[in-house]
Amino acid sequence: MCLVFGLQVSAFAQQPWFELRNLDMEWITYEEVKGETLTIIDFWATWCQPCLRSIPELNDLYLEFRDQGVGFVGISIDGPRNQSKLKPFVNSLGVEYPIARDINSEVMSEMNVYAVPTLLILDQQGELVFIHEGFRPGDDHIIREKIKEYL
Repeated sequence: MCLVFGLQVSAFAQQPWFELRNLDMEWITYEEVKGETLTIIDFWATWCQPCLRSIPELNDLYLEFRDQGVGFVGISIDGPRNQSKLKPFVNSLGVEYPIARDINSEVMSEMNVYAVPTLLILDQQGELVFIHEGFRPGDDHIIREKIKEYL
């Protein structure tokens, strides 16, 4: 697991919201990526080995659940030095869900997330219903079951 610090599991002080640039440097907001029923937010970085294993599995989950009202967004916390590598990296993994750039980890901090990878599942009202830190083989099954449970 690539721990940046420790994880504080707590509810958000307010409804989740962000405005970040995507891979094409266009602004995207939480409202644009949120799902009708659930929203999956995955914080990750190119230098995090568990993140590299989780992203293809999350892409499969995105393809499985996108037509069921589940929105996905990956939020990269890569710093300024890795920004030029980000789009080719994501393309090489075949990621189809939106990717946002949180260069200074401000959104990550606002959401009380202090480790990568960390996956959040939010319900229709934006309430945190599940959090998953790290990624090991088989974790995709746990995440899939949680998505089904909250649909």
